[in-house]
Amino acid sequence: MYKRISTFIILFSILMVSLAACSSSEDLVQDTPVEAEASTESTTEDTASEAAASGEYAFPVVDTSQGTCYDDSSVIDCPAEGEAFYGQDAQSTGNSANYTDNGDGTVTDNVTGLVWMQTTDTDGDGNIDASDKKSFEAAGTYCENLSLAGYDDWQLPTIKQLYSLMDFTGVDPSGYESTDTSGLIPFIDTEYFDFAYGDTSSNERIIDSQYASSTLYVSESFEQLLFGVNFADGRIKGYGLSLFGRDKTFSVACIRENNTYGVNDFSDNGDGTIMDNATGLMWAQDDSGSDVPAGLNWEEALAYAEEQNAANYLGYSDWRLPNVKELQSILDYSRSPDTTDSAALDPVFNSTAITNEAGETDYGFYWSGTTHANWTDTPGSAGAYVSFGRAMGYMDGQWSDVHGAGAQRSDPKSGNPDDYPTGNGPQGDAIRIYNYVRLVRDGF
Repeated sequence: MYKRISTFIILFSILMVSLAACSSSEDLVQDTPVEAEASTESTTEDTASEAAASGEYAFPVVDTSQGTCYDDSSVIDCPAEGEAFYGQDAQSTGNSANYTDNGDGTVTDNVTGLVWMQTTDTDGDGNIDASDKKSFEAAGTYCENLSLAGYDDWQLPTIKQLYSLMDFTGVDPSGYESTDTSGLIPFIDTEYFDFAYGDTSSNERIIDSQYASSTLYVSESFEQLLFGVNFADGRIKGYGLSLFGRDKTFSVACIRENNTYGVNDFSDNGDGTIMDNATGLMWAQDDSGSDVPAGLNWEEALAYAEEQNAANYLGYSDWRLPNVKELQSILDYSRSPDTTDSAALDPVFNSTAITNEAGETDYGFYWSGTTHANWTDTPGSAGAYVSFGRAMGYMDGQWSDVHGAGAQRSDPKSGNPDDYPTGNGPQGDAIRIYNYVRLVRDGF
């Protein structure tokens, strides 16, 4: 996707832009807003191309780093175009992760411009354990008061900033019962960042490695939820601020620099496509729900992208399923079904409404092309999705929004959702299998 462009190509692009400026204004794309709240700023592919060449994108999405292909259960050789499971995450490479260890307890992300605290060892005893974790309020205070590497402008990251560190070479250990974590692979680059699984000596689970963000869920749910990233099991969930009558505690990773990272800049191109000028990605304005209301399993979702390319959908033939970090990039965490009666998505997009497990009007889960690999003998059986509506779960005998619109979880890639009448896992995560697709393409 966003590979460095040679000097020759840059000069050539400048020449072509200059020639284009002399041509008729009839060649410009006229923006036509769909809704009053939509962005009215027009864009062209030339604008995106110039931004890519100059490295000026404010919100470059860091690639997932997933380099292995899967079918709906196992590792496979990456398929060719026209074959089943073609077009998945491993077959499209974006902004590869690139870090610098500054040698002073900080790490610079050279893609995002964010500077991170290298370790979550907040008490400085040389061990990362339960005693390092903090409540949401204490986490924010810790970052505000932190003086590290000569800087005192540290802060708690937003959920989009925190998720930029997610690395999908990780393997989900859910269900793993041993306390030996030496063979496990977390969802963060441990060459640069210190990491520890849950502190089992303090009665934590191995997967209790939830990191706090500054992003609270906007909803009318029964309790306030904080969006956090779990680098042990590779998910975003909304976590309650209390647990068993006490403050729930989180790992803390403070940041500095680039407060604009994670802010979208959408333009309606007036042709059924939406350009995000902050990331350089072009999105389909409509989702697949208008074509396939019942949803698609993961293999069908990949095939749907190929079918749309064969039909030259909206004038393009290079659409694909987004990887899960690209898909998460368009979430709007200021919106939710409860508070805005909409998906957690800018209203410049159209979203298909559904009826959820509790009988409420809601919005769906969306497939990514990313496999959520696990440690079992079917490592490729789950695909990562983003919930743009309520992330439902079955607890205490009823369905409710347990993780929030904006969660990233995983679904079986195939099967029958009727086999999961009360969901799956300790919080009864809703299993749908047949989800929607929002296509993406490189916008330059």
